[in-house]
Amino acid sequence: MNPIRRIASRTVVLAVRDVDTDQIIPARYLTTTTREGLGQALFHDLRYDDNGNEVDAFPLNQARAAECKVLVAGKNFGCGSSREHAPWALLDYGFEAVISTEIADIFRSNALKNGLVPVIVDDATHAWLLDNPGADVVIDLESASLTLPDGSVVGFPIDAFARYCLLEGIDELGYLRKHLGRIEKFEESRVWKP
Repeated sequence: MNPIRRIASRTVVLAVRDVDTDQIIPARYLTTTTREGLGQALFHDLRYDDNGNEVDAFPLNQARAAECKVLVAGKNFGCGSSREHAPWALLDYGFEAVISTEIADIFRSNALKNGLVPVIVDDATHAWLLDNPGADVVIDLESASLTLPDGSVVGFPIDAFARYCLLEGIDELGYLRKHLGRIEKFEESRVWKP
């Protein structure tokens, strides 16, 4: 995982409420334990028709969505079952952040552990983003803020430990390994042994 400090991108908008993890990545694609290639199946049943053709009206199939790193989603994004494949698919597609007024807790946790930044904003900011697809935004992880095209800055909540890991480009195991010397020293110096 690479350190994340700042994400500057246009947005693509998926203004659908209650998008669950099975809509993000259908269960039939959960047979892999690697992340590569999952972006092709992202929102599969919404992006493609029964014959495998792209649905023209779907936001990700439109030319203006190309290379957007920020997805603005409807309320309650990522609800449903826990699956790390959901943030994996978003990341493999090219997204680095998801913005909504409400992101399901389990999805948010999985996103943070895998390097996808979940940004929760107030209703007014969200409504503006939904109405302005393709807006240029900047997400600053160090200040936990979102900057809109007019220069206004909106803060967002993020767990301090998860923020630290994202800024350092490490996961929870990487954090522990960073302190391996201290852990080994403690194990050698303790009086009792397991």
